[in-house]
Amino acid sequence: QVQLAESGGGLVQAGGSLRLSCAASGRTFSDYTVGWFRQAPGKERELVAAITLAIRDTYYADSVKGRFTISRDNAKNSVYLQMNSLKPEDTAVYYCAADRWAVARSTSDKYDFWGQGTQVTVSS
Repeated sequence: QVQLAESGGGLVQAGGSLRLSCAASGRTFSDYTVGWFRQAPGKERELVAAITLAIRDTYYADSVKGRFTISRDNAKNSVYLQMNSLKPEDTAVYYCAADRWAVARSTSDKYDFWGQGTQVTVSS
């Protein structure tokens, strides 16, 4: 099993930046595909970005391409989501998720392990 903890959320003005971190404990993070999801009130949980083991593949939702970057540091057992040029519509709770067998475009039902989420609020 693996435990995940997100951090780095907060309140930011439109056009600003945040970097979210996902720290793992338990089994080695390097064996897992990691995805970032977000969910706004009344909305379905949405895949934002994902990265496979050994950073051999990545995925980005069309809405964040060119603005968000997912990366991983296996030595620190962490995955990051750099978010630039933030928009009010990016406001949501952001979740880190991990799974041994998920591919870059896997939906949320494919992920076994989830963090508690971190709130991102973008003001206009």
